[in-house]
Amino acid sequence: MPPELIHVVDDDEAARDSLAFLLQSVGFTVKAHASPTAFLIDLPAVPTGCLITDLRMPELDGLQLLRELRRRHVEMPVLIITGHGDIPLAVEAMRAGAVDFLEKPFDDEALLASVHAALASQQEQSRQIGQKSEIAARIEQLSARERQVLEGLIAGHPNKVIAYDLGISIRTIEIYRANVMNKMRATSLSDLIRMTMTVPLPPPPRQTAAE
Repeated sequence: MPPELIHVVDDDEAARDSLAFLLQSVGFTVKAHASPTAFLIDLPAVPTGCLITDLRMPELDGLQLLRELRRRHVEMPVLIITGHGDIPLAVEAMRAGAVDFLEKPFDDEALLASVHAALASQQEQSRQIGQKSEIAARIEQLSARERQVLEGLIAGHPNKVIAYDLGISIRTIEIYRANVMNKMRATSLSDLIRMTMTVPLPPPPRQTAAE
């Protein structure tokens, strides 16, 4: 697995180089940018990763950069480096979506811990998005009748109630229920319910005569 990429944006060359050296010393790949504008120019080509940006910079500050990233729907985690007098702005940045801020002079270990936490959060978010997409795709594979049975199951209805509501036999419901469990790859009813709690059920497809 390639090392995680960290983007560093700071107009102070010495601070930028020092931060890049620290990150590289623990195995990160670092891409340094002399300004938010330079970073935004590179943005279409940069891989996902984590962004560390100074708050106070000419032309475009760290908070404006964060807002521009969110406007472009870039979900890269952002850490803000701030001076003592910039705490109110740093708090505003947190409200705008920054994952953390560190006040200068910051402790190296605190910075590294914050970066690791941000990357872990990003990985978990990516995992959840992928999981939701997979569950949604499984639901789309269900027939109209199977969707109706699924809705009955997650509503907590027993087979006989679902059978009565749909006007079919309990044995037929058992077959549909087995099909639902198989297509959803659910190991139990509780597993099935957990899946549907993360993905809202879309409108059912039109039922055909064969169903």
